[in-house]
Amino acid sequence: MPILLAFACAVVYGVADYCGGRASRSAASTVVSLIGQATSLVLVLVVVFVMRTSVPSWSDWAWGGAAGVATAVALGAFYHALSHGAMTVVAPITAVTSAAIPVAVGLFSGERPGALSLAGMALAVVAVALVSGAVGERHTATPLATLLLAFVAGAGFAVIFVTLDRTSHGSGMWPLVSARIVSVLLVGAFVLVASHRSRTVRDGAGSTGVSAAGMSVTVWRLAMLAGALDMVANVLYVLAVRRGLLSVVVVVAAMYPVSTVCLAFGLDRERVSRSQALGMALAVAALVLVSLGKTG
Repeated sequence: MPILLAFACAVVYGVADYCGGRASRSAASTVVSLIGQATSLVLVLVVVFVMRTSVPSWSDWAWGGAAGVATAVALGAFYHALSHGAMTVVAPITAVTSAAIPVAVGLFSGERPGALSLAGMALAVVAVALVSGAVGERHTATPLATLLLAFVAGAGFAVIFVTLDRTSHGSGMWPLVSARIVSVLLVGAFVLVASHRSRTVRDGAGSTGVSAAGMSVTVWRLAMLAGALDMVANVLYVLAVRRGLLSVVVVVAAMYPVSTVCLAFGLDRERVSRSQALGMALAVAALVLVSLGKTG
């Protein structure tokens, strides 16, 4: 059951990322993130109301708040990276990073992976080099700054995975409420500051676009759908990690680029070189190896 939940989480995460990335190509990534986060906050409040879970302890709120800070950073970086680079490059880099860090946390916590896990970690390094274009060639050029943002996003997602794992089973989905409140406040503050700055330089310079004004209905729908799906994926992850091991669940959940890349291939007609295709295959193989090694 944990593996099935984690796999469902990965599929939904990937679709959410695609929607957010597409919306960020027509609007500021921070605005898209804010709309999505606000939508997901409303959704999780409904979930908590339906579940009627008792209000948890302060520590659960704190872990959720930490996840909220990581969410604000990760989604902002990820959507910006997706809007300035190929999804087929950004998504796999983010995924491998988001899986590797929780494994490292497990190592420092006393976990000892088997030979398969170690092989998977080494394979992940090769996969990142191939997908990012450090080795081989790319049909779609991706700037170095965009690649760095992909790594930042992966680190942020890794923090989310780890902090939500630290919440108690009896807290229900309240940590997600805490996470969303914090992320909405942080992203909202950033959007307000950026909007104020854009207004002060608008005369003779034109608008910077850091505003929801003028966004098309399609972009609004994509941003809201991204937020709703992101919360569904978070709920699935929490259910999975509370029934299984973090090191196993996280590597399965980190396979979310599969659905993102499939949508990019099918809808956006993005092209990849042979080396990139090999890198994506190795990334999936690396995640599988780590998962099998941890359970063996």
